[in-house]
Amino acid sequence: MAEKDNQQTDNGIADPDKEVGELVGRLTQPGELEPAERRRLLGRLARSLSTGAKRARETGVGRGRWLADVFLTIAPRIPIRDLHTLSEHHHGLTGEQLADDLVRTAQKATMTVGAIGGALAAAEFAAPPLLLSAPAQLVAETIVVAAIEVKLLAELHEVYGVRVQGTGTQRAVAFTAAWARQRGIDPLAPASVSLALGAATKTALRNRLMRTLGRHLTTFGPFLTGAVAGGALNRVATGKLGQAIRADLRVKGPSLPSSDSPDELSP
Repeated sequence: MAEKDNQQTDNGIADPDKEVGELVGRLTQPGELEPAERRRLLGRLARSLSTGAKRARETGVGRGRWLADVFLTIAPRIPIRDLHTLSEHHHGLTGEQLADDLVRTAQKATMTVGAIGGALAAAEFAAPPLLLSAPAQLVAETIVVAAIEVKLLAELHEVYGVRVQGTGTQRAVAFTAAWARQRGIDPLAPASVSLALGAATKTALRNRLMRTLGRHLTTFGPFLTGAVAGGALNRVATGKLGQAIRADLRVKGPSLPSSDSPDELSP
């Protein structure tokens, strides 16, 4: 097994399936990443995903189903912080002010991913042969943006005191299912975790990921127009998700102290 982990393929990737989870985990860790490092990690993620996509095509698996399977595999690697850690990382904020800051931070992160993707696409327009890598780049952007938004959704549950029971993997799947439906999890419905992997949930996840993928098609504009569009659309979508989840959790969880500035974070 160690030999397999150390053995590299021709494109420099040791274990594509494992590396996808590790790269998404690094790209969604708290804190700022240098633009060059984020760009490098996104490039590695695109190469890893292209290997998996090739295998999926060979076995006749559709893109939507493959994308959903990939995301369910990496979901448990998304780093979710507890309430105490969240407050520490956000300068001691609590309640609605902490929720404001979480949404704002997530918007900045998804906007950055869209902008980097657009900049890479602009470079590819200058070198047409590189357009062959475009689908893998779009999938990489989609996976990372979805992971950032699932992380936001999960951490908003912490802020609003809506506890989700289960193992780490069960909770990750439940949060992913909630993201697919753009809704919070009902703590009074225990089956919401155990039934999260049902057929309807997988369909909802596949559809949500494909819509996110379609949004990233805007990054393929000439020059840097794609970077501007990709970043702006991601920021708006993440802001809308944050508002929807917060409205849901205010009903399902205990009341929180009000913020001086409501969660009107989308432009």
